[in-house]
Amino acid sequence: MSTTRGDLQPATIFEVNAFSQPTGELPIMCMFNPYEYTVSKSNTFERDPKNNADVMHITFKESGSQTLSLSLVFDTFEKKEDVSLITNKLWKLMEVKTRRDRKDTEKVEPPYVMFKWGVFQFVAVITDMTQKFTLFLPNGTPVRAKVDITFTQFDDSNDYPGQNPTSGGGSVEQFWRVVGDDRIDTIAAKVYGDATKWRLIATHNQIANPLLLQSGQQLMIPDDNE
Repeated sequence: MSTTRGDLQPATIFEVNAFSQPTGELPIMCMFNPYEYTVSKSNTFERDPKNNADVMHITFKESGSQTLSLSLVFDTFEKKEDVSLITNKLWKLMEVKTRRDRKDTEKVEPPYVMFKWGVFQFVAVITDMTQKFTLFLPNGTPVRAKVDITFTQFDDSNDYPGQNPTSGGGSVEQFWRVVGDDRIDTIAAKVYGDATKWRLIATHNQIANPLLLQSGQQLMIPDDNE
């Protein structure tokens, strides 16, 4: 693996599929690792308007997603190359694509990505990104850029996985992103090889009506030995 300018293991950003596995696209290597990153999460509570007690009573409403925020610097001054050729790869991870199915054209949501640095990994979608060009060649070619990026996680998972099967990390949870005409039985057939195990998925995700899956919905796929 290549290293950063400081000969350190680089952080990487790459596209992953519904099972959090790399898609085969080349990862985007960070030329300079971030000085810091921030992981945050918030829950929403609702105040009971009928409560007249001195101590406010609140009711849990919903759990918020984890977010990861960081800044990255890319510099191609030494090579005299356009730095946007690198940063545009990040922009492509936010693009909405189209897919033609017979006579219909369907919009495909931006992909899931993973930010990985050492033992830390964060599977999410990119929800916000800003790039600022700060250095230029005499002909106007940008050769340095600062990219502020925010990832929003689609599941509330531990971002520091066990390093081996005996480290106490437990089994790896799998995920399936519903697309197109996916049905819960066809999903079960693909992940378990047995369509009749759709009830495992329905129960694990607390799905009352398995016929009402929505495109883009994220399903947790339990171990079929549960």
